[in-house]
Amino acid sequence: ANVLSGPLRLKLKQKGEILGVVIVESGWGSILPTVIIASMMHAGPAEKSVRLNIGDQIMTINGTSLVGLPLSTCQSIIKGLKSQSRIKLNIVRCPPVTMVLIRRPDLRYQLGFSVQNGIICSLMRGGIAERGGVRVGHRIIEINSQSVVATPHEKIVQILSNAMGEIHMKTMPAAMYRLLTAQEQPVYI
Repeated sequence: ANVLSGPLRLKLKQKGEILGVVIVESGWGSILPTVIIASMMHAGPAEKSVRLNIGDQIMTINGTSLVGLPLSTCQSIIKGLKSQSRIKLNIVRCPPVTMVLIRRPDLRYQLGFSVQNGIICSLMRGGIAERGGVRVGHRIIEINSQSVVATPHEKIVQILSNAMGEIHMKTMPAAMYRLLTAQEQPVYI
């Protein structure tokens, strides 16, 4: 239901004007590895279009596919649009927060991912975490409706180690989390 099909044609901006977005990687383990909009410049062309949202995945831009390309390449492609006034985007609408559901019948099952400072840093291929939607590079925001934003690393590990049955988590790309919590200043392109 949250998939937007078809292209967005945006008469976005003046020639020489930037699009006004910050993009981040969607995270390893996502169905389509591409970039997502993490921030939009206040009153910039992207925000003024009213058609783009934080969390949107960009599939193609002016006919160039961004799927599977490194972040730096995608940034260069977007920067290269400065001379254009019309931009055609193919996007998939995604909420900025990823809902994860891990089914762990008992503690003998390994969760199959590792965490450092609330950020998922590795994932076991084919494990229960990967099947549940865990993505490398994402920051854990919530575990079973309990916010872990201000929770120390040891406590997060303890909560996860003892969790059984259905484990519900909310995660988002760590780079987006840092922007939203003002730990990082956005650099718009």
